Amino acid sequence: MSGTPLAPQAAAVRDFNRFYTRIIGALDEGLVRTPFSLTDARVIYELAQRPATEVPALRRELALDPGYLSRILSRFAADGLVERSQSPDDARRQVITLTGAGRAAYRLLDERTQTGTEALLGRVPEADRARLVEAMRTIRQVLGGAAPPRAYLLRPLRAGDLGWVVHRHGVRYAEEYDWDATFEALVARIVADYAEHRDPAREAAWIAEVDGAPAGSVFCVRRDDAVARLRLLLVEPEARGMGIGSRLVDECLRFARRAGYREIMLWTNDMLTDARRIYEKAGFTRRDQSPRRSFGHDLVEQTWWRRL
Repeated sequence: MSGTPLAPQAAAVRDFNRFYTRIIGALDEGLVRTPFSLTDARVIYELAQRPATEVPALRRELALDPGYLSRILSRFAADGLVERSQSPDDARRQVITLTGAGRAAYRLLDERTQTGTEALLGRVPEADRARLVEAMRTIRQVLGGAAPPRAYLLRPLRAGDLGWVVHRHGVRYAEEYDWDATFEALVARIVADYAEHRDPAREAAWIAEVDGAPAGSVFCVRRDDAVARLRLLLVEPEARGMGIGSRLVDECLRFARRAGYREIMLWTNDMLTDARRIYEKAGFTRRDQSPRRSFGHDLVEQTWWRRL
């Protein structure tokens, strides 16, 4: 074979693998100080991404030996982390669902992995972090062929997210619409009210993550006993076109139905055309509008409603 000999390059790849698995703790007895191995954590993560998963699909996604996966799932079932049932489409197939304990285990793994990764990146100079992430993206593209479609994850709020929501709303609306600081002040009041007075049974919020970083938000809050209010929908420019806005709105609608609301409403402005398209697609209709001087501009405020 012509070109550079493979042996030295293979040695370099193996050396990097040993270095990286040590750095991220993949060889530790319990990943991020939990009872779970790296493979256990991968199984739990995949199960947490959907309400229920057929075993063959899980096996294909993780490329695991059938017997090995079966032993992991049996152990999880014995520990009360998963439930098994027959597929409604094919009785020969088994469906796996995380229990409440299983979802708690996922949250623990997710939080500790996030904290550990942030601590790792915190030791890297800020100027080098983008180089590091880009190098990882290059590895995926070279070894995986065509670049995979970017994926996103919706999750509940965690520490630091409320500040991010205020900051990014202030930045985005100033850069895109030249709105002044009174808008950021309004967002800060909304967020503070949510943090201080939230009713967990009837109010919730979500963050959309892309490549491990926050890229969007939405809040579902109480207007009155019968009506929910959708607030603070945001999608960062680099994450637009992925369906995140519609997915955030859908999650808000599902929660509002489960919480027992009969209707949901939102407030917006006529100039926010992209957001309005999302609302229209989700079944909202405009109920009223009126001109108003807000955030340093003459705007036309609108309220949109939808029955649940």
